[in-house]
Amino acid sequence: MTLEYLHTMVRVKDLDESLEFYCNKMGLVETSRMENESGRFTLVFLAAPHDEARAKDNKAPLLELTYNWPDENGDQEEYSGGRNFGHLAYRVDHIYDYCQALMDKGITINRPPRDGYMAFFKSPDGISIELLQKGEKLEPAEPWASMDNTGSW
Repeated sequence: MTLEYLHTMVRVKDLDESLEFYCNKMGLVETSRMENESGRFTLVFLAAPHDEARAKDNKAPLLELTYNWPDENGDQEEYSGGRNFGHLAYRVDHIYDYCQALMDKGITINRPPRDGYMAFFKSPDGISIELLQKGEKLEPAEPWASMDNTGSW
């Protein structure tokens, strides 16, 4: 089975300040950006200059900055206890097979791949790890399609 590193997600409180730090000071380059009005967040994907072409072609390896917009009262969430760190993400050849192999090794799948594309599980230290299906999503299949979420991710 193939396992390919994709990105690390970090929540940021001030997007402009974070871009100043990661891009202007560290030298990373912005490869893409997505704003989601209904979800009230902005995602900015950054790559090291040496990885820029590969990151644009493969969407990996990347640093994902997630900026959650202030609520309707203008309040911004305060991140503590590692909440600003989101998850590690890896691409796999066959998400159902990979999740089954994890389960066979005693790992709980917190967010099963019901959609044939995405799943989450946690490390022993509680770090969320996202799996994404390489290429197109797989057709929904059992037992995954009817499997409930377990805990948080």
